Amino acid sequence: MTRLLNTLLLLSLSFLSMPAAAAISQGRALDLTSHLVGFFALSVFVLAYVVVVLEEVIELRKSKPMMLAAALIWVAIALVYKSVGMSKVAEQAIRHDVLEYGELLLFLIVSIAYVNAMDERGVFNSLRAWLINLGFTYRQLFWVTGFLAFFISSVSNNMTTAMLMCAVVMAVGKDDPKFVGVSCVNTVVAANAGGAFCPFGDITTLMVWQKGILDFWAFFALFIPSLLNFLIPASIMHFAIPKRRPAALDAAVTMKRGAKRIVLFFLLAILTAVAFENFLSLPAAVGMMAGFTYLQFFSYFMQVTHKEEGEIPLNISGNDGKPKTNDAPEPQRFDVFHQLASMEWDTLLFFYGIVLCVGGINFIGYLTLASGYLYDDLGPTAANILVGLVSALVDNIPVMYAILSMHPDMSHGQWLLVTLTAGVGGSLLSVGSAAGVALMGQAKGVYTFMTHLKWMPAILLGYAASIAAHFLINAQTF
Repeated sequence: MTRLLNTLLLLSLSFLSMPAAAAISQGRALDLTSHLVGFFALSVFVLAYVVVVLEEVIELRKSKPMMLAAALIWVAIALVYKSVGMSKVAEQAIRHDVLEYGELLLFLIVSIAYVNAMDERGVFNSLRAWLINLGFTYRQLFWVTGFLAFFISSVSNNMTTAMLMCAVVMAVGKDDPKFVGVSCVNTVVAANAGGAFCPFGDITTLMVWQKGILDFWAFFALFIPSLLNFLIPASIMHFAIPKRRPAALDAAVTMKRGAKRIVLFFLLAILTAVAFENFLSLPAAVGMMAGFTYLQFFSYFMQVTHKEEGEIPLNISGNDGKPKTNDAPEPQRFDVFHQLASMEWDTLLFFYGIVLCVGGINFIGYLTLASGYLYDDLGPTAANILVGLVSALVDNIPVMYAILSMHPDMSHGQWLLVTLTAGVGGSLLSVGSAAGVALMGQAKGVYTFMTHLKWMPAILLGYAASIAAHFLINAQTF
């Protein structure tokens, strides 16, 4: 591998152009888009992404190829810059990317820790049991789960939200596969749409907010467009849902001690992050870490006041009007670090690889070329709509990070547009978002790629309507 990189280095240096020589003399970044090191970086990134796409087939976690690709790309870049005495320039560039990733990582760690804590305390299972026992018809349940997915995903990640709602529809509709399949499509669309109008709803919106391009409240201008993105396809799918009522279920869940307080602490942590960003001009990640201390101290309180009888059963009444009970497992001591250990570290490390790979490709100069074509030749509106279509095939995280790295000169309205399209474009195909991929595994054989593809025209109609609504409602931002 060392011999290969040295060969690439020598060949690349032999083709350095006059502009590159000028960049060396001025200490600016080199344009390596026409050199072998640039071609090497592109090839490595594409190959790594192909391996990521084949994750389910080859059973290799997606973080591994992407982290290796990031290392190889920056090693190649570092060798070129070291050879011309510009190591500091490359070092500053990668430090910038690592800092951006670090801020997002800290924010996500706290957010996921709270979600995991609520899950461990039985908050989501309680919600699921409550929904199952309300006695809704299939059509009512279709809309209730859709709206819940839309609103819950604005503060939680879309995958967790979609899986929660999928568990509900599968429990109720176990005798009606068609209901489950269509409801899963609705859940994916709703979860992705709900994540687009709030800075906490999706990693892409979080990246835009933390980059300082849009302030916290600006995202809520996308509420109506996001709502239409969910409502229009849901209204069409509504007629495919049977009118009958599912059989009654006996679902009893025990909500553990402290569950409601953890929900309140999570909301307080979000408010703290917003206050740090808006009023103190400090990174939101710092505010979120301050909010994490609420959970840490509460964890200590839970441990020192632990009682075996501390479990609070959810009050769900049966047909006879008496509360239902179940044999709950022995309660365990609540420890906040257990929630950190159970995080999806593969996804977080995959995100690290993406940030450094895209950062390296940007540093080489390819994103400047792409930005010139997309935003200068096509125009920002066409480019941002195209971004949504691309995110149906490619994960929206690298797509959005690439755009942020390009940093095209756009109005706030255009930045809101690309935030919207990148967030909801993944709903066009089942493989376009983490929510869709997760549900294909959870409802295997019932919710499939073809099940989702059948409703793509309706989802595309909602996509177009949300864009039109944004131009109409938020015209003053363009």
